[in-house]
Amino acid sequence: MLLPIVRYDSEVLHKKGAPVVGFDSALAELARGMVETMHAAAGIGLAAQQIGRAMQFFVMDLRGAQSQFSWELDGRHPPLDLIMPMSVANPKLTIVPAGSQTAEEGCLSFPGIHGDVERPFAVRVEFDDVHGQRHSLLCDGLLARCVQHETDHVNGVLFTERMTKATLTAIDAGLKALKRETRNAGKRIAGEPGLF
Repeated sequence: MLLPIVRYDSEVLHKKGAPVVGFDSALAELARGMVETMHAAAGIGLAAQQIGRAMQFFVMDLRGAQSQFSWELDGRHPPLDLIMPMSVANPKLTIVPAGSQTAEEGCLSFPGIHGDVERPFAVRVEFDDVHGQRHSLLCDGLLARCVQHETDHVNGVLFTERMTKATLTAIDAGLKALKRETRNAGKRIAGEPGLF
């Protein structure tokens, strides 16, 4: 089931998510819908805030990524096809001392907007899966960047807040246009009968 993706500057994108406590069929169904939505939008990650839910939950799938990265899940190196798409609840991020890297990022809630963001190259994330089982993922490169981007989302932090002033200046016109478009869409929806 495809879910509507919330766009910048919707209020929910700035909300820190509540911890996930119910590991049930509803969470599994939400995960399936988010993965389907992420795939349909050609994304590699999608956080609950991006579909209007302020929760500590996101999904990701990097099987089609053209970038090199490494991973270790619970001390093992399983094939990516076995662990992706991955559902991540209640993430706790630790930076691994391996330097940082600047790369261009985009976001499904910011269509058409891209900008350079500096992030640590490697991280470890402790998280619960949809069954409530705790895991540890050690990763670097694009996978680490995706984990950080989505963990920021579930904490109400947007990738634009990680950009330098020069990068923000370069995308300012696009951000303003997207903000206007989001507000105008909200006004149209609020004025239609039968919609809440």
